[in-house]
Amino acid sequence: MSQSSRPRLTLRRHKAEALRRFHPWVFSGAIQRSEGDLADGAVVEVYDDEGEFLAVGHYGSGSIAVKVLAFEPVEDMQALLQARLEAAYALRQQVGLTENPQTNCYRLVNAEGDGLPGLIIDWYNGVAVMQAHSLGMYQQRQGIVEALQAIYGARLTALYDKSAPQLFRKSDQVDEYLLGESSTGEVLENGHRFLVDWETGQKTGFFLDQREHRALLGRYAQGQKVLNSFCYSGGFSVYALQAGARQVDSVDTSVKAIDWTKENITRNPEVSGVHAAFTEEVFPFLKDCDADYDVIVLDPPAFAKSQSARHQAVMAYKRLNQLAIAKLRPGGLLFTFSCSQVVLPEYFNGAVMAGAIEAGRPVKILHHLTQPPDHPISIYHPEGLYLKGLVLRVD
Repeated sequence: MSQSSRPRLTLRRHKAEALRRFHPWVFSGAIQRSEGDLADGAVVEVYDDEGEFLAVGHYGSGSIAVKVLAFEPVEDMQALLQARLEAAYALRQQVGLTENPQTNCYRLVNAEGDGLPGLIIDWYNGVAVMQAHSLGMYQQRQGIVEALQAIYGARLTALYDKSAPQLFRKSDQVDEYLLGESSTGEVLENGHRFLVDWETGQKTGFFLDQREHRALLGRYAQGQKVLNSFCYSGGFSVYALQAGARQVDSVDTSVKAIDWTKENITRNPEVSGVHAAFTEEVFPFLKDCDADYDVIVLDPPAFAKSQSARHQAVMAYKRLNQLAIAKLRPGGLLFTFSCSQVVLPEYFNGAVMAGAIEAGRPVKILHHLTQPPDHPISIYHPEGLYLKGLVLRVD
């Protein structure tokens, strides 16, 4: 398709500066006029008010009108997709993940961080699981299959598209296999074994972004009593037990999550510590449990998914951390996280500090934590930072 045949968007005066600084979003309010068939998901070209080319990207009917794919003219979209996926693979190769005998699962594509806004792809030992967060990316599914086959060859045994919940909430569109079929699989992460169910699990099936933090917990867990709250499939619990924790308590409100945690612990049998699982809400559990934990992990789901919910989320983080700090032995450690993108690091840190003040105990920061290198953040897109964490010593 030639450039001239694509729909064209012209920005209002003084609204082009963000694109000139390589920010990958165009908001609907910045658009002065449009030309051509502006269908949701269309590849469009963006110009300033004087007719200068700025970018090409996918159009969407929401507040983010364009998610930018390139800041230069693009003739062949499949060639661009192939090049971006190859670059994403090269980055994972550079950080030691693609041929790692101890870890065979990682994030391959992290949306704007890899120059492919609206696309997430996670790799699970031969199975790629994709989530399109824009109709434009969804419409490129076959091209994604072809690009991944070119990169992985026979190593790619299946590709599962898990986009329907994000894009088609009010239709009968369902998730499906675009290649092969395999509903679950076992993966290795730093030598630990985990069962991943990408069809029914949260996100793509496993929280790959906590890999390095689970390993960090292992450094502190030997001989300790550990509480893993919001445990999901038990990642932190497995690492703690494998590192020699004397007791690990796993808490989640989901029966399936607790069953999944137990299954993953049985897949890593060389442990001497005791494991107990509780199908309970975390807030009341923390309120009623004994104050004798050496390590507590707080890894809740996103408390806020929009700016309007941010204040309520900050209050929830404050209360949650206050409860946890009160239940640690002197010298105990708190691993506390937020995956809410709209809760900026300063808000999260402030909420944790407010919780510490309410608990009335001396607290020191040992580690500032964020997402690992297979979840890269474009320096031009700070909104890509979503995972924040602290490791605190509580005296």
